[in-house]
Amino acid sequence: MSQIIKDNTEKKKLKNVFVEGAISPDFIGTSIAKHQIKTTIGAHNIFLGQVRADDIDGKRVAAIEYTAYQEMANQKFYEIREQAFEKFDLTCMHIYHSIGKVYAGEVCLFVFVSSSRRKVVFEALEYIVEAIKADVPVFGKEMFEDDSYQWKENN
Repeated sequence: MSQIIKDNTEKKKLKNVFVEGAISPDFIGTSIAKHQIKTTIGAHNIFLGQVRADDIDGKRVAAIEYTAYQEMANQKFYEIREQAFEKFDLTCMHIYHSIGKVYAGEVCLFVFVSSSRRKVVFEALEYIVEAIKADVPVFGKEMFEDDSYQWKENN
């Protein structure tokens, strides 16, 4: 019985990190502004992943269409979050990832970490972003200007 309760509790903690389409500058700014009342924080660090207009085999990327196994991806995001809080002295952390079409120049990944000290946020942010790229089942289809596409490889 206790195992069932634990499993249900863990499922309640899972946050949906996905945002439909691009992550807007207003959303990012509002997220940052909300932390002004948290006066024990001495440092923030932010990673913004932006869609590039890469030239691949003579074709330019116009957008990336993101898909994911959302339940599994949210579980992985949760695990990365918990590992980062165990490993680093973080005050708070926020992760948002786009789902759907995001055009070149728009933000598709927003990771925001806070701590009382600056060194912690630099180390933690690198750890978190690398873990996301390596472990989270999010897939991107590069959409070219000529309406052709190919599946993107993370590197």
